[in-house]
Amino acid sequence: MLWLTLGAVFLLVNLNRLSSAVLSEELMVSFGTTGAQLGTLHAMFFWVYAFMQIPTGILADRIGPRRTATIGGLVMNVGVVWFAFADGYLSAIAARGLVGLGGSVIFVCILRFCANWYRADEFATMSGLTFAVSGVGGVLATTPLALAVDAVGWRSSIAWLGIAGIVASIGVFLFVRDTPQSAGFDPIEGVPGQPTLTNAELRTYLSDILRDRWIWVVSIMLFCTTGLNLTLFGLWGIPYVVQLYDVSVAYASTFTLLGGVGIMIGPPAFGWLSDRLGRRVELMVAGGTGFVACFAVLAILGNPPLPIVGLAFFMAGTLLGSFLLGYAMVKDRHPSSASGLSTGTVNGAAFFGAAMLPTVMGWILDAYWTGELVGGVRVYTETGYQIAFAIATGAALVALLCSIWLYYHERRSESSVRSLDEPEPHRAE
Repeated sequence: MLWLTLGAVFLLVNLNRLSSAVLSEELMVSFGTTGAQLGTLHAMFFWVYAFMQIPTGILADRIGPRRTATIGGLVMNVGVVWFAFADGYLSAIAARGLVGLGGSVIFVCILRFCANWYRADEFATMSGLTFAVSGVGGVLATTPLALAVDAVGWRSSIAWLGIAGIVASIGVFLFVRDTPQSAGFDPIEGVPGQPTLTNAELRTYLSDILRDRWIWVVSIMLFCTTGLNLTLFGLWGIPYVVQLYDVSVAYASTFTLLGGVGIMIGPPAFGWLSDRLGRRVELMVAGGTGFVACFAVLAILGNPPLPIVGLAFFMAGTLLGSFLLGYAMVKDRHPSSASGLSTGTVNGAAFFGAAMLPTVMGWILDAYWTGELVGGVRVYTETGYQIAFAIATGAALVALLCSIWLYYHERRSESSVRSLDEPEPHRAE
């Protein structure tokens, strides 16, 4: 129940960060943006979010997830209400940044909470379920949000989300507890407590984390994959379907809804399977191969039949779960008392990808724009979308190569351990 209380706030984080896809035409008209400017408005959330991840890890390890998540949730939702009433582009940029500032702490706080309340062989399952909650938020940010916008307008819809988020954040403070002991329970066997870290310990842990090559490889992998999915489902997926297939925003949103359903299914399934098998990297490589294919189909065909588009979106969301095992991998490599810091570090890289890729895609689309406007909205070409998806395919391939690197080095490490454990052969006289 405590995990679900935190999860309600995280659901709203994902709903807000992916809402730009449904709102893209409304925002272009309201603030008179180009594609690149819209990409920057969307990405402002992720720039602030990414820069906050290491400080968030320190806060979660130092003062606990309950207080950190409460303050973050309140800040985020004040920003949501501000965004709903923003009267210009710069005001909207600032409000979106405040949403990112508050939302930046929630995911790492949930991972820190899971490290305190669940055993090591349950962590990948719980982190997968946490991503499933974000998938629910992603689903709500598609057709349900589009219908709400049609009914009451985008500003009223977003304002009510902010009010609901403030209530949920207060619920975190009232009900969530950092550890079983602070909730009045006995310690859970196999789960360490959360000691207060000294400044010297924080410096040591941070130094160890930043010198770990595996951390950097996982960071690059998540930079590409999380960035791609949040760009596709959070901004450009709906304009792509609307403009190339001449359908309504509400209809197009059902395709990004399929991506959200994939995120609800894939991460918990990969997490459960990983915990049962005790393996991570093999699943990453297998899932990564399919992930590359999802974007390659869109890049090569440009405007394939809509069922293929829906399948590509769904599988991209599902197969993202294989890469998210990287969070469990980095947690396993570092002390449990530094789990917030280690997961926050790679999470920051993931959201740098989400900050950069929407604007890059907007630049590409603007470069191939022919000047056509419909209702004040720029209409982009099939060629522009193909080139954008070709770059996305390249990023997915980089992520796959990272997973192969991890597989190779894990196998080599296991071989070294086995060779040390084997007795030396008897030497004949």
